[in-house]
Amino acid sequence: MSQRPIITHLEVHEFEFEIQDMIPNDRTGGIIYSPGTSGTFKNAVLQVHTDAGLSGEHVVSFLANLAAIPMFAKQLVGQNALERERLYQSTKFTQRGLSGISTGVVDCALWDIAGKYYNAPVYELLGGYRKRLTAYASTYHGDEEIGGLNSPEAYADFAEQCLELGYKAFKIHGWEEGPVEREIKVVQAVRDRVGDRMMLMNDPACAINTFGDAWRVGRACDEAGFFWLEDPFKDGGLSIHAHRKLRQKIKTPLLVSEHVNLLEPTIDFAMADATDFVRADTDYDGGITGVMKIAHAAEGLGLDTEVHLVGPARRHCIASIRNANFYEMGLVHPRGGFYGPPIFNNGYRDALDAIDADGCVSVPEGPGLGVQLDWDYIRRRRTAHAVYD
Repeated sequence: MSQRPIITHLEVHEFEFEIQDMIPNDRTGGIIYSPGTSGTFKNAVLQVHTDAGLSGEHVVSFLANLAAIPMFAKQLVGQNALERERLYQSTKFTQRGLSGISTGVVDCALWDIAGKYYNAPVYELLGGYRKRLTAYASTYHGDEEIGGLNSPEAYADFAEQCLELGYKAFKIHGWEEGPVEREIKVVQAVRDRVGDRMMLMNDPACAINTFGDAWRVGRACDEAGFFWLEDPFKDGGLSIHAHRKLRQKIKTPLLVSEHVNLLEPTIDFAMADATDFVRADTDYDGGITGVMKIAHAAEGLGLDTEVHLVGPARRHCIASIRNANFYEMGLVHPRGGFYGPPIFNNGYRDALDAIDADGCVSVPEGPGLGVQLDWDYIRRRRTAHAVYD
């Protein structure tokens, strides 16, 4: 195709979907197991349309990632969709002070356009390193329901179930509302059950109240030989000083920077010795362009980059990053539904049982992000629609 694709307009489709046996946790803003019910959640698809008949599509992780689209949508119209670096810098500049919250979702859609334009999957355009990604099971937070993740033993049972499915690694998200003693017991119970057969991680998701309690959990992870401890305390994962101090006092590697967005502050975190692994997310960190910047900067420091959560864009990134260990299959639960809308038509899926016998997932091979969306489902459940031209 010789005609350069010029952006004509952006389109946002917000829609609802249900997750069986999971409901919103109104006290914490998270999601909690509730057997016999189903919770209603919202998601959205961003489309970037061009005059070449090509459209880029990206399913966002959280609606908040669309918040700044009205600020810069008009400055994208009339621009060459292939000039991703320039548009990354432009949208990032427009959102200064807002952590570049919407740059990522636009960038992922632009990469989808590029792959369709060149008739190649995104991972090939990025250089490509592997086609199979080792996944880890990443749990929902703990609950109090029979049959759920309601005890240390329940987590251990679920870890064993995941091992039998083929997972080689398992990550705990404990109870969002404590107590820390139970968090420690979960670490110990899972270690005792599968610690000699699986790599283990713990992610309190910033739920631990004090430095002292984070240190106690860190010491438990040390004794259990955990692979990493992620986002331990209620600073929101932002304090370089606190995490550097914790890193000095425990042996378990830290994985921090999920909530420190874009290249510069993320690498500041690593350079300040406040994390061992570097976190990156296509929606939070400037899209595929931003994730690859972070991964290459971390590689220069000799560190690994772990990409947050699931989705086609994330698979393409990991497939093109040498210094990455896992694909995060989450969120999963022994009985509750997987977190995510059922909107893919061509066999792509993320779910507890979406791995192969070796615990891996594949990378979509079609042009662009390589997935087809179920537009009948999206339009049937659409709750809001906006066009920016």
